[in-house]
Amino acid sequence: MSKAFDVVVVGAGPGGYIAAIRAAQLGLSVACVDEAARSDGKPAPGGTCTNVGCIPSKALLQSSEHYDVAQHHFVEHGITMKNLAIDVAAMVERKSKIVAQNNDGILYLLKKNKVMFFQGKAAFSDRKDDQWMLNVTPTGTAKEKNVLSAKHVIIATGSSPRALPGVPFDNKRILDNEGALAMTNVPKRLGVIGAGVIGLEMGSVWQRLGAEVTMLEALPEFLGVADTAIAKEAAKQFKAQGLDIHTGVQVDEVKADSKGVKVAYRDSKGGAQKVAFDMLIVSIGRVPNTQGLNAEAVGLKLSERGMIEVDDCCRTNLPNIWAVGDVVRGPMLAHKAEEEGSAVAERILGQKPHVDFNTIPYVIYTSPEIAWVGKTEQQLKASGMNYRSGSFPFMANGRARAMGDTRGLVKWVADAATDRVLGLHIIGPMASELVMEGVIAMEFGASSEDIARICHAHPTLSESVKEAALAVDGRTLNI
Repeated sequence: MSKAFDVVVVGAGPGGYIAAIRAAQLGLSVACVDEAARSDGKPAPGGTCTNVGCIPSKALLQSSEHYDVAQHHFVEHGITMKNLAIDVAAMVERKSKIVAQNNDGILYLLKKNKVMFFQGKAAFSDRKDDQWMLNVTPTGTAKEKNVLSAKHVIIATGSSPRALPGVPFDNKRILDNEGALAMTNVPKRLGVIGAGVIGLEMGSVWQRLGAEVTMLEALPEFLGVADTAIAKEAAKQFKAQGLDIHTGVQVDEVKADSKGVKVAYRDSKGGAQKVAFDMLIVSIGRVPNTQGLNAEAVGLKLSERGMIEVDDCCRTNLPNIWAVGDVVRGPMLAHKAEEEGSAVAERILGQKPHVDFNTIPYVIYTSPEIAWVGKTEQQLKASGMNYRSGSFPFMANGRARAMGDTRGLVKWVADAATDRVLGLHIIGPMASELVMEGVIAMEFGASSEDIARICHAHPTLSESVKEAALAVDGRTLNI
C-alpha cells in the first residue's frame, strides 16, 4: 500500500521518535518506521536506549546498588538483615517490564501526536519529482508491505555494538550490551573488554552481585576522556570496590567454548598474559546502522566508517534528507540525538534552532556517578589557555554525610581573565543531576562567581557545586 507524508522518520529511537513528534507538533503529516520487535512480535520503539541501553542498564544498576547497600551499608544506619539474597531472574524481569512500559509509552506519544507508526524495515527505492520513495518490509507482528513517500526524510537508525575482529557475539559466552543485560545468573568470573561507559556500568552491576570482574582497556590511561582529577578518583573508588582494571592492553586472541572464554593479551609492558572467564562482555565501541537503507541506490553519501555525512545542521548530500543521532558525527548519546531530532524538525519549517556540542553533558552511572560538561583541565593546558580551577570534596558536605556517601568531588574550570565557566566535572552522589548546573552556566555564559553568589539550599549536595565555585577564587567556606 502506498502512503504519502510530509516527513518520514526512519528509526524510533531517541532521535527518531522525538523528531517525529516535534514535526507533527509543527503541523506536518508524519510517519515513523521502526523494525524492532519484542519477543512476542509487538513493536519495540525506543532504539538501543530504551531496549538494550540507557533504560535497562539503569534499572539493573539501581537493583544491584540496592543489593550492595543492603549488604554493606545498612548496618551503618542501624538496620540489620539476615539471609539477604538476590533473585537475579526477578531483577532481570523487572528490567524487562520497565523496557516494555517505555515501548508502550513511546507508541502512545506517537499516536497522541498523530504520527503514523509502521513496524518494519525501511529502504530507499527512488525519487519521483520532489518525493522520496521508501519500501517498508514488515517485521514482528506487522503483515503488510508499504511504500511511503515524503518530501523530507529523517534517518535516525542508531548504532550497534562493535565486535572484536573474528570474534562474533553469541550472547552466551561472548556478550554485547544486550547479552550483558539479559544474564539470569551471576558468573563467577566475568571479563570485560573496554573500560568505557558501557563496560564500567555492566562491570559494576555484576561485580556488586558477586562476580569477579576483570576489565581490559586498550587505551593507556583510564577514563582518558574525563578530567584527570575525576579519573584518578574513579580509579581509586573502583579498585576499592573490587573491579580489576588493566589499561594499555592489546588483546591477541579470544576463544570460547561450552566451558567459558579464554583471552590471551599483552599487558602495558608487552608481557604475554592469559586469563579465563565464564563470560566475556565486549564493549569496544559502536557502529552506525546504515546497512539496509539502500543508500547507494539514491546516492546518499557515507563516510569510510559507514556514517552518514552531514553538515552542522544535519543535512545530508541529498536534498531534504536529514540524519541525526548515532548515524552521524558527534557523541553517541541519546540526549544528543533528541536535540538533533527536534532541531531538524524545526529546520524543516524554516526555524533556526541550535545544538551546541560544547554543552552536551556526559554521564557514567556507576557508583559513585561520574558526570562532566565542557573542557577538562588537560584540554585547557594543551590549548595553552589560561584558566583557574576550584574543587570541593563531598567529604565536607553535610548532606553527603547524612546520606552516608561522601565519595568524590566537584571541580569547576573557568577562564582566568573573564571567569567564564569552561567546564564542570563531578564524581560522587547524584553527579548526573548536579552536572546540569554546569550545562546551564555554560549556555548562559555564566562565571564561576555567578555560581558562587547563588544561594543553594542547605543541606543539599548542590552546595558542593557552590563551594567548588568559591574555590575557583580561593574562598571556600566549609573546608
